[in-house]
Amino acid sequence: PCVLAWSVHAVDDDLRRRLVPTTRHTMAELRRALINVLLRRPKKLRATMLEVTLIKGVNDSLTAADQLADFCQVFLDEVEGIKLVVNLIPFNDIRHPTYRTPRDETVHAFQGRLWEREIFSHIRTTRGDDEAAACGQLATKKKHM
Repeated sequence: PCVLAWSVHAVDDDLRRRLVPTTRHTMAELRRALINVLLRRPKKLRATMLEVTLIKGVNDSLTAADQLADFCQVFLDEVEGIKLVVNLIPFNDIRHPTYRTPRDETVHAFQGRLWEREIFSHIRTTRGDDEAAACGQLATKKKHM
């Protein structure tokens, strides 16, 4: 079981600021803080999941996968006994004006790149997309009269 989950979405600081405008720290600062916390925990409590919502044309490229793999490698190098999993979550199409669901082939290629770099990852099965309620992507629909 996972002891800690962190919604990363992008390891590139500029892109992450666009996706998460409330962020106050760089990804390197956040990673360092998490590593420090994990190192104080018993090895059996070091299971960590990094969650990434993949958005078509925004953070679903192989370059983004390589950046994520580099980011993850620091955890693997510095935290003895860590069980690190990357949870890939295809964006739920809520008819956002800019963001779209990536193609399945793109998501699988992203996962494949992580696996090539020996970063364990899985693709979350989409649930709730018919209700615009999948994985933190709650939305309301305006009724037109």
